[in-house]
Amino acid sequence: MKKFYLTLFVMSNSLFYSQTFPNIKAPTAEKKEHIRDIHGDKVNDPYYWMIDYFKKGKDSTQVVEYLKSENTYWKEMMKDTDSFREILFQEMKARIKEKDESVPTFKNGYYYYTRTETGKQYFKYCRKKGNLNASEEILLDVDQLAEGHSYYSASGFNISPDNTKMIYGVDDVSRRQYTLYLKDLTTGETTPLGIKNTTGSATWANDNKTIFYTAKNPTTLLTEKIFRHTLGTDVAQDHLVYEEKDKSNYIGVGKSKNENFIFIYSTATTSSETRFLDANNPNGTFLVFQPRMKDVLYDVTALENKFLITTNKDALNFKVMETPLNATEVKNWKDFIPHRKDVLMEGISAFKNYLVFSERQNGLSQLVIYNRKTGKKEFLKFDEPTYTVYPSGNPEYNTDNFRFGYTSMITPSSQFEQDLSTGKRTLLKQQEVLGGYNKEEYITERLFATAKDGTKIPISIVYKKGFQKNGNSPLLLYAYGSYGSSMDATFSTTRLSLLNRGFAFAIAHIRGGQEMGRQWYEDGKMMKKKNTFTDFIDAGEYLVKEKYTSSKHLYAQGGSAGGLLMGAIVNMNPSLWHGIISQVPFVDVVNTMLDESIPLTTNEYDEWGNPNNKEAYFYMKSYSPYENIEKKNYPNLLVTTGLHDSQVQYFEPAKWVAKLRDMKTDQNIILLKTDMDYGHGGASGRFDYLKDIALVYAFMFKLEGIKQ
Repeated sequence: MKKFYLTLFVMSNSLFYSQTFPNIKAPTAEKKEHIRDIHGDKVNDPYYWMIDYFKKGKDSTQVVEYLKSENTYWKEMMKDTDSFREILFQEMKARIKEKDESVPTFKNGYYYYTRTETGKQYFKYCRKKGNLNASEEILLDVDQLAEGHSYYSASGFNISPDNTKMIYGVDDVSRRQYTLYLKDLTTGETTPLGIKNTTGSATWANDNKTIFYTAKNPTTLLTEKIFRHTLGTDVAQDHLVYEEKDKSNYIGVGKSKNENFIFIYSTATTSSETRFLDANNPNGTFLVFQPRMKDVLYDVTALENKFLITTNKDALNFKVMETPLNATEVKNWKDFIPHRKDVLMEGISAFKNYLVFSERQNGLSQLVIYNRKTGKKEFLKFDEPTYTVYPSGNPEYNTDNFRFGYTSMITPSSQFEQDLSTGKRTLLKQQEVLGGYNKEEYITERLFATAKDGTKIPISIVYKKGFQKNGNSPLLLYAYGSYGSSMDATFSTTRLSLLNRGFAFAIAHIRGGQEMGRQWYEDGKMMKKKNTFTDFIDAGEYLVKEKYTSSKHLYAQGGSAGGLLMGAIVNMNPSLWHGIISQVPFVDVVNTMLDESIPLTTNEYDEWGNPNNKEAYFYMKSYSPYENIEKKNYPNLLVTTGLHDSQVQYFEPAKWVAKLRDMKTDQNIILLKTDMDYGHGGASGRFDYLKDIALVYAFMFKLEGIKQ
């Protein structure tokens, strides 16, 4: 009987799906000829017209109508999960401590913190003077400000040196184009500064009346200019202090932790440049710290007697160098922490008496305390096989107290304070999981898959005790794999809804990230990008081989550049996956990288290549998900996007879905969900995003036959 049931299940896939999902005709997108002709290669793109909402073209209305029809379709296909999704939403929401408060952070005489209230989507930004028993001052009530907005983001809170004024940014569209506001903390009066299209923050000079801010290009959204503004003057009089001419660079402005310098940063993927100015002389001229050098990145940390430079100059994994305050060119740099082949230097937390180095070794993050007087080093040690540790909440320079965060796949996010002089460690707060949580009921492991070229790929995995490694258990595999971003093992309260229903969750630490050092990133970008995709496939095949799951129960998830990963793996090995969740996916690589009017395109040349170059064009084309769809079977897909996405425009996933539907030869389903009010990060409220997670889980549960 058992054997007959399994055979019937395999032979009746189409019957199984027709019983699982209603028999509703999916939307069909119209085809319109559009020829791309470059490098002697002519390609017809029949769905190019979907760009018209972004371009404000003649087919703009048709685009919106098509996206709405896709939204109607997914809602009908998932209608029988409505009540289950509500249960999941309430279940995940119930784990969140609604009335909560962050650990107060001390700076310049005040303790700053945020607090949330029951039933409220946002937060209140507050402070207390001198000690935590002082009366509370609400600096910004974001709950109140967000009323009437479908999306609202307030960020970049920056207090003047004399503690009397605050600058902050607001984005109520979800395209990361912020407007700056000034609040007088003595009178409570808030004033729009008339400064729009910024990154959302500004930097104070020490005179308490001058700020520096970054301006974006309104079309490409590139950060292009740094302005100086004097409070009380017209914005039209703002002085341009820097303009970036290289369209592949991101720029920004900030202040040294010791408050002595204003820094302007200009950074691309492979090179960078810093300018600096005495924070007491805001009308002065910014000096170039060191002119940009080919293939050299550097980051500057100011101490009271010298500068430290974290750089990859002659150091693949970065090292720390030092130079006098009055002699900053590279010829004056001397090694402070030499380069190590097996350790990636990631950053410095500076204090008057100590330095704390953020490093990465064997794929794990680590913190190293350095005594500036004695030169003694101390490593912070942790016991779990896979975890994440990082500096957290250290704005004060003149203190010996260092705060850091710690989490793992079974340990809730925790914030510690360590006295750097005595070594005493105090747990300040651990994320509270309402309804009860016992980490002893869950198991986390660190595994290694072997890639086709012999490289060992780390995998972090978590599951609930009782999980059967018999090939019949469901597993969700996640990765990102781009920009050198390391996807570390962290805890998630929402993930418990997955684990408690029998799923395992795993992160594949694939090349393109930086988990195993800088070379790990170099081997997963540009003309080596395909390593990212094959690593992920090899990780999936390893988990199947070791019977953590099987292809009938294996799911994959990725977003943005991780969505590109999802698109590539379904083309390269579609039969390995039962379902794919591709969120705000970058899947139309060639067309987007050829169009400089699309936001952030030129910033990406050092990551993907410039397709105006023939070799780069054909390499991109060989893996771009949209370009490589074929007439064959594909797994079930849930694809999400946002109409106002500034990072990956809505038309990429929309075109991808339309072409997949047209080409695929199976009965599996593809759902496209477009948030008509949001952008790249989804909903802004602290509960609304749970509805998106509930949909993702319900999609997989539906495919697994899990109904409660």
